[in-house]
Amino acid sequence: MKYLCLGYYDAKKFEQMPESERNAFYDVCCAYDDELRAKGHFLSGEALDSGSATATVRVQNGKVSVTDGPYIETKEQLGGVMIMAAKDLNEAITLWSNHPAIRTSTFEIRPIFDMTPIVEASRQRRKAAGKS
Repeated sequence: MKYLCLGYYDAKKFEQMPESERNAFYDVCCAYDDELRAKGHFLSGEALDSGSATATVRVQNGKVSVTDGPYIETKEQLGGVMIMAAKDLNEAITLWSNHPAIRTSTFEIRPIFDMTPIVEASRQRRKAAGKS
């Protein structure tokens, strides 16, 4: 099963961290990511740029509205995402609980919903209606 791990962190605290400490943190995190990759658990992952470079898009009063920054104002911001493989949520929690980043960040782990059957059913309906 696939799980999405969303990592939230306090950007101000992280920016105030001495460079040597920040580099040491990166090194232990990357080493653990390599362990997860070697065991087939780390499927994909990316760090996100600053929340100040974010745009939120939504519809308000029937029109598309774009605002700067994340939708919710919080002390912590989404800093990265990782897709991992685990047999169940308990294994995903156990694997992530051992990640060094857990000491400085909060992680939300969500099962990824497999849309394959829905997409295929939609494709079949559109094909039958001549809309493919």
